[in-house]
Amino acid sequence: MGRLKAIVAGSVGNLVEWYDWYAYSAAALYFAPVFFPQGDQTAQLLQTAAVFAVGFFARPIGAWIMGRYSDRFGRKRALIGSVALMCIGSLVIAFTPGAAQIGVAAPIILVLARILQGLALGGEYGASATYMSEVAGKSYRGFWSSFNYVTLIGGQLMALLVLIVLRHSIGAEAMNEWGWRVPFVVGAILAVVAFYLRSRMEESQSFVQAKASGVELGSTKMLFKNYPRQTLTVLGLTAGGSLTFYVYTTYMQKFLTNTAGFTRDEATELSAATLVCFMLAQPLIGWISDKVGRKPMLLMAFGGGALITWPVMTTLATASSMTAVFFILLGAMLVQAGYTAINAVVKAELYPSHVRTLGVALPYALANATFGGTAEYVALWFKSAGIESGFFIYSSILMALGFLVVLTMPDTRRHSQIQED
Repeated sequence: MGRLKAIVAGSVGNLVEWYDWYAYSAAALYFAPVFFPQGDQTAQLLQTAAVFAVGFFARPIGAWIMGRYSDRFGRKRALIGSVALMCIGSLVIAFTPGAAQIGVAAPIILVLARILQGLALGGEYGASATYMSEVAGKSYRGFWSSFNYVTLIGGQLMALLVLIVLRHSIGAEAMNEWGWRVPFVVGAILAVVAFYLRSRMEESQSFVQAKASGVELGSTKMLFKNYPRQTLTVLGLTAGGSLTFYVYTTYMQKFLTNTAGFTRDEATELSAATLVCFMLAQPLIGWISDKVGRKPMLLMAFGGGALITWPVMTTLATASSMTAVFFILLGAMLVQAGYTAINAVVKAELYPSHVRTLGVALPYALANATFGGTAEYVALWFKSAGIESGFFIYSSILMALGFLVVLTMPDTRRHSQIQED
């Protein structure tokens, strides 16, 4: 029961943080003209995507600060701090006037709020992935740690569902005027609840034992000097894995609207439907990895991803049936689940406890900012340049590189650095 309570406490906070983060992307179609009134839809989305990317580039800083803090002072303290920062960022976005009221100050404040949220999420991923991997038992570590992405996807799905409910209850005009602010207010309120739950969490035994051992904790120099191979592995896995995840989730809503010609409501509903199935698949893939190992799942994700990205995206670009889009997109996402379901535990199992949070967080955040955070911007840039298919090739190459990284790494289920059961 104690293990289950720890998983629930960690998961709920993770859910709220990711909801707050994704509320921006989910509502971007509505608030883009508010902060960036000039240009056509592609130009407006390009500018909001740039702000989305700026938030990502704050994540490595948050990962470094909170990763060191977590390894030195505990996973619990780091998780409480990250959710508090996210709450503040959501409130700022919710109550910032548009460009029509305060001019250029509006997008500047938006950027600052996303930087604050980026700092929070940079700390959240590493501390959450580490905590949930450490408190899970050895036999079911893949299963329980998969809830890191269940709640990540759940946060994204919650943001979409809030948007759908608002759209159908208050109408398009109200959504464009003020309704897009509601998801950010909801996120701030939920963050307060998560803050309370995390304040009642128990610290992981891995941290307790590392602190008692007397070894230096959270050393950045030690991370790169003593664990270069592990760090490069995390970078390589995250580059292709994060890019493809954001292509099929956050960017897909814009792709279906801007390229395939579906309405905003149809694109939102398709994204929500596929995300539900994708979320439910995570524990199953995590459980399978507990039986057959982590490496076969990763080989499926990266090898399959490299092969199917081009045909999937080109088919979706010309699709007219919502049913066909649903099944094609879902199939691609299930292949990707071989990475998402176990990426947290794989990275945590690579490092000893005294640098585990920093090792999971920092290289992940660097690669995620470079490739995941820029996914929408790069995709829209290719489209604006008239060579949208170039983005499909770019995505396939990164997945192929990830496949090569997997071939060179050990199966972390059999060679885990997490000693506690």
